[in-house]
Amino acid sequence: MPGCFKKTLFALASLISFVSFVLIVAAMGTPKWMTGTILCKTGADLVNATDPELVKFIGEIYYGLFRGGKIRQCGLGGRRSKFTIFPHMVKKLNTGLHVMIIMFLCVAILFSLVSFGFCILNAIKVPYRAIKGPAGVCLWNFLAGGFIVLAVTSFMAAVKLHHLTERIANFRENVFQFVILEEQFEYCFWLCVASATAHAVNLLLIAISEINFPKIKTKTEEANVTAEDIMY
Repeated sequence: MPGCFKKTLFALASLISFVSFVLIVAAMGTPKWMTGTILCKTGADLVNATDPELVKFIGEIYYGLFRGGKIRQCGLGGRRSKFTIFPHMVKKLNTGLHVMIIMFLCVAILFSLVSFGFCILNAIKVPYRAIKGPAGVCLWNFLAGGFIVLAVTSFMAAVKLHHLTERIANFRENVFQFVILEEQFEYCFWLCVASATAHAVNLLLIAISEINFPKIKTKTEEANVTAEDIMY
């Protein structure tokens, strides 16, 4: 049986793995990975809008991995619309990269659950196989964190290098053209970053659990046995 100290660390690691799983699922299901402001360039150019008048042509956009929405401002008031990435819009994006982001996160979810199970196993007993012990827990946490980092990096590449926001903003816009004035990563993106950080914390906890702390020995007083004690 593992000691009380190791039980506590592995129980904490199992909780962190489960929290990481919840964070990834929540991030994937919420359309708040990116928000931005969009300018209806076509409408602004038609009326030669100056700085005070540009407000009538500046809208908003937000999106996640599967859906999103935007507010179009083309001089006639704001018009709200919602959209889904699959199945139509993904054809206009970098399909391979977008699907890879989703696959990376799905694999990270799997390894987070495996890490959760292995942490519970190590908190209950000492496994007889090394792959089920701390080495295995480290492996699953490293893989889960690594795939999350790959997903986050790929999403940043899609936004910055492949102009993801601009492509989504101009999807099925035959008359008006939109340009991106400002964009920023939202809380769903940072949930994935927090999930990767959680797995890094787990690696630290497992490393601490393997440290053999010196045991404090108490000196027992030597009993002075005399001949009188033996008689009694």
